[in-house]
Formats: sequence, structure tokens, C-alpha cells
Amino acid sequence: MKQLILFFSFLITFLSFSQEKGTNSYLETEYFYGKTLKHLPNIAHLITGNPEGFILSWNKKSDSKKTWQQDYNYPDVGISFLYQDYKNEIVGKLFAIYGHYNFYLLNRNNKNQLILRTGVGLAYNTNPYDRETNNKNIAFGTHLNSSTYLKLYYQRENIIKNIGVNAGLSLIHASNSNVKSPNFGLNTLGATVGLNYNLSKNNSVIYEEVTTEKYTEPIKYNIVIRGGINESPVIGSGLHPFYALTGYADKRLSRKSSVLLGVDVFISPFLKDYIEYSNINFPDKLVETSDISRVGLFIGHELFIGKLSVISHVGYYLHYPFPYGTRVYERLGLKRYINDKWFATISVKAHGVDAETVELGFGYRF
Repeated sequence: MKQLILFFSFLITFLSFSQEKGTNSYLETEYFYGKTLKHLPNIAHLITGNPEGFILSWNKKSDSKKTWQQDYNYPDVGISFLYQDYKNEIVGKLFAIYGHYNFYLLNRNNKNQLILRTGVGLAYNTNPYDRETNNKNIAFGTHLNSSTYLKLYYQRENIIKNIGVNAGLSLIHASNSNVKSPNFGLNTLGATVGLNYNLSKNNSVIYEEVTTEKYTEPIKYNIVIRGGINESPVIGSGLHPFYALTGYADKRLSRKSSVLLGVDVFISPFLKDYIEYSNINFPDKLVETSDISRVGLFIGHELFIGKLSVISHVGYYLHYPFPYGTRVYERLGLKRYINDKWFATISVKAHGVDAETVELGFGYRF
């Protein structure tokens, strides 16, 4: 009952914005019901019920003037708020806010639409790990976490005046990306159903089919300095700064994408604690090293969405003095170009499903 009251309170607040006519935008409100995915065996005690909650979003339709918008079939940009009850007293609840894109998978002028939403943001967990009072919550080691979600859904607008419907599937992930242990995170797969409300006076926007010319660039070179803080998997071992230096070449294939080849150098002080812990607890696997550096060779891809881009790397450690995680690593993140040369970046580095760090950095392309 409390959840329904909260849901409708936010719904009324959102609909109050409908007085602001003239903007080419719309609101969505959705209820979701789902299942927590068991991505690791040791989180089984955290899965005791079916999570439910709601997503509220404001969406701004494309003005169809920019080339990148035309390339991506005129996507929406927006802000969304999520509330999730995990139905588990150990885990608690999650509140999150995201920036998102809505990518239209059908002809943009169809009344019936199939849409893929991608959202990235920050989440607040109400009941994180505490050594004294909540030592079973190995999913969230901090109140503040990073969160992403994907949503594939059907949408029909303006069925009854400005009101339409939407329904689909969502995948919601939250974790602190190993800023502090424990950090196993949780993933929720859910079904969504809801309403949309068009705030625009003119609901009959016509989108033109666009033919774009081929776009290429010569090979460019990049250097990136990254850093942040993290903790070893040993709970309570303490936070340490880390540093990464990346050099790579990129070849632009089109306006949308480029391929990358480069080298990473990682300096990870948290490994000192983890090496000591492993040597004490697993003396049969003793590793006599104090080397906290690793060097990796990676290939990657960059997907351009205006001044924003999505980066994805897969690397292999050439220098690997201590067996932490696996020799294969991944990086997934975002870049924001300040101008033609300088850019800022945020990314998650991981080994399979185990995140190691959240990296913040600046880079230069020449």
C-alpha cells in the first residue's frame, strides 16, 4: 500500500508539468514486477521475493536538425527516476536517477513503436552492508551506487487525446563497482506496463528519411590518464587510489563508429593488501612479489552519439605478476568530447562479472 501511495504521489507531481505546453516532450510512468537474477551462487540468500517498483521519466523528442540524430532515427533524450523494492529485508530498497536515450527500432513515423532505452545513473540503497548490523548484504557495500538499465518496450502515443500506453521488459543493474567491498551487485529482470502523456501542443511531427554520405578519418592517436579509488575483495581492507595510463590508435570507420588498438598500464595499490591476504590464507599458492602493476594490450570499439560516445574494450594482461581475477579484462564506459582534441571519460573495468574499478579520466586525441 505504501508503494502505491508513493507511486501515485510521483505520478501526480509528474502530470503537474503538463501545464508547460509547447515543448516537444512527453512523460512516462510505469510499474514493473520481476525477478532478481542469480548471477553468483553466494547471493542466493538475497533472493526471497519478486522485486517491484516504478519508473518515471521525462523525454525530449528529437528536433531533427542534427546529423547524429538523423543517423540514429531521431532518438529521444531524457531523465528517469526509479524506485525498486527488492522484497528482501537484508537488501532493502533502491532509489535511482538516470540520464537516458530512447532509440526507435521502427520507422519513426509509425504510430506503433518498438523502442530500446539505455539509462546510466546513480542509485541509493537503503540498507547496505554493515559489519555489526547487516553483514549479510554482500550485494551493496555502500549507500551510493552506480546503476544502469535497459528497457525494450512497445509504445503507442495519443490514444485518448494526449494519453498513450507502453509495455515491455527491463533489466536493472546496481553496484558500487568495487569502490568498497562487498560489491556483488544485483540484477533485476522485470516486466513493465504504464502510460505516457504528451506535453506538446503539436503531436504530429513528421520525420524525414535521411541518406548520409560515407565518412572516414585517418588514423588518430590518443592518450588517457585515469584514476579513482577502490578496495580489494577483502572486506575492511581499506580504500586506495589507483592509476591507469592508456595509449591507443583509433580508425574512424563512419560517423557512428571507430575501432581501437592500444596498451594500458595499471598501478593498483589495493593489490598489496590482497597479495598479503592471499599469501597468509593460501600458503600453498604463495606468490612472492610486491609488484602492483599490470600491463595490458586491448582492442576496442567506440560508438558515437553526438559529442557523447560509448566505449567497449577487451584486453589481455601481458605483464601479470599476481593472479588477480583473470588475464582477460573488459572496460565499458562513456566519453564526452569537450572539443576536437580533449575529452573526459568514465568507465568500469571488470573481469567477467566482477567489477574492479570505476575509472575517471581525461584524454587528448592528436
